[in-house]
Amino acid sequence: MFERLREDVNSVFHRDPAARNTFEVLTNYPGLHALLLHRFSHWLWGLGLKWLARTISTLARWFTGIEIHPGASIGRRFFIDHGMGVVIGETTVIGDDVTLYQGVTLGGTSWNKGKRHPTIGNGVVVGAGAKILGPFEVGEGAKVGSNSVVTKAVPPGATVVGIPGRVIVKRQGEDDVRRKQMEERMGFDAYGVTEEMPDPVARSVRALLDHMHAVDDRIEIMCKALRKVNAEYQNGELPRLHDEDFDCVRDEPDEPDEPDEPDEPGESGEPGRG
Repeated sequence: MFERLREDVNSVFHRDPAARNTFEVLTNYPGLHALLLHRFSHWLWGLGLKWLARTISTLARWFTGIEIHPGASIGRRFFIDHGMGVVIGETTVIGDDVTLYQGVTLGGTSWNKGKRHPTIGNGVVVGAGAKILGPFEVGEGAKVGSNSVVTKAVPPGATVVGIPGRVIVKRQGEDDVRRKQMEERMGFDAYGVTEEMPDPVARSVRALLDHMHAVDDRIEIMCKALRKVNAEYQNGELPRLHDEDFDCVRDEPDEPDEPDEPDEPGESGEPGRG
């Protein structure tokens, strides 16, 4: 139990830069509170104490603004950021390392018994206000954009946006894998940058990643040639990039310039000259 709790708390730190310490997470994160109460109500549901399980689920909704049916199955390191208005239906199945934002609905489209709600694969991210409706699967590593309405299956690694949701990205190409490897080596996440996105900054980042990967491959070939010439030659480890390395290019409010103080007047009454 404590291992699960530790995982849940650590998942908050990994996905929310605003989290400062464990005490703050345990006392002020409704997504974590809703998850802990759900784990208890889900256990009661499995024991057949369905009324008590639903009552605890209702109390959790009053306190957190998050409604999770006790019949829903949720994996490890599940994280709900902000959380207000999240609804998760009875037959929903959620994998590991899934992230939901506020206003997300994992709902059904049928009044019939049986599987009515979606199955969410490992590592899926669902943006604020998105609606995933129906008994289909959202593949592992997929991303659902904010306010999207998804009513059919999503392939693994895809990005879905719009109403109705449409797939705009499939991370299956060799170039996408190479870019992801470069991002991980740099310690930088390009947030699923793709050519289909009309953001000129995103396109520039994509071009830089491609260029850096080509340069990296060329340097590796040169190092192999040098090792053949001189067996004592050793590769040096490339330095990792850190967030603080990019402070100078982040958009921050400019501080107002301080007015220049006038020079002290000279003996003749004219402004002094240094």
